[in-house]
Amino acid sequence: MDGATLALPLLAALVGVALFFDFLNGLHDAANSIATIVSTRVLRPQYAVLWAAFFNFAALFVFGLHVATTIGTGIISPSIVDPQVVFGALMGAIVWNILTWILGIPSSSSHALIGGLLGAGIAKAGFGVVVWFGVIKTASGIVLAPVLGMLLALFLTLAVSWLFVRTTPYNVDQVFRLLQFVSASLYSLGHGGNDAQKTIGIIAVLLYSQGLLGSEFSIPYWVIFTCYAAMGLGTLMGGWRIVKTMGSRITRLTPVQGFCAETGGAIMLFVATHFGVPVSTTHTITGSIIGVGAARRMSAVRWKVANDIVFAWIITIPAAASIAAVFYLLAGLLG
Repeated sequence: MDGATLALPLLAALVGVALFFDFLNGLHDAANSIATIVSTRVLRPQYAVLWAAFFNFAALFVFGLHVATTIGTGIISPSIVDPQVVFGALMGAIVWNILTWILGIPSSSSHALIGGLLGAGIAKAGFGVVVWFGVIKTASGIVLAPVLGMLLALFLTLAVSWLFVRTTPYNVDQVFRLLQFVSASLYSLGHGGNDAQKTIGIIAVLLYSQGLLGSEFSIPYWVIFTCYAAMGLGTLMGGWRIVKTMGSRITRLTPVQGFCAETGGAIMLFVATHFGVPVSTTHTITGSIIGVGAARRMSAVRWKVANDIVFAWIITIPAAASIAAVFYLLAGLLG
């Protein structure tokens, strides 16, 4: 694959692979948006995915493009990006996503893509191409997103419990069954706003490497629209294996807890997206669910399941990077 002379059909095919990853991202991470509202039985799964997919796409009109810029220019130097690097990065992320989806492991599509970029970029030009500021910012999100999501959800649960202490459990349940529609909408907006932008950044840097964006990095509107649409379609297809893990295996949820988990997670995602930090929506909602479970009692959280999920987080970037490096080298041999 020659970055300077890539034929238009091959370029279109590579953009198609990127959009397939975006679709897979929505499919893989659908559980992040709907697990709580499904597990509390506020919405049936088929309606929940419609709800989440709509707000995933609606995020197009809410957020800027700070995360897309981080992915496009802040992980590896854009000057070394070529179609072979993009192909390796995407395949590393796709293979890891499919593997964890089959196993029902809620790993991070975001960090799989970042690992893919690092693996393919380092395979091409060594560690000197890594943009350490962007990588450190992203790595901090790996820790901060679930921790802050957990603390926010824990605080919200305690605050709501105090505010409604004199209200009957039935009335509380009815109020928060309605409020969960709001919290689920906000979380789906945050999910779409942060995750769709990762593929936007990949496609934009690919077009930039081909000289199709001029001398300065920019993002065409058609890229933004198609990426949000692809992700929304993926969410629409659902991710039922992971819904079970997220919605019930970590801790059992009530509508009050579902509202607090989604709201805490949404606040975290909105802040991260504003500052251009490509956090994991999987990490965020998992931390939030743990937070509401721990507010009830520490034993309400199934810590063995949580530990397995944390292990998946730790290995995602190096695993995706290794796969991406292999595909980069294979593409070079075949090219």
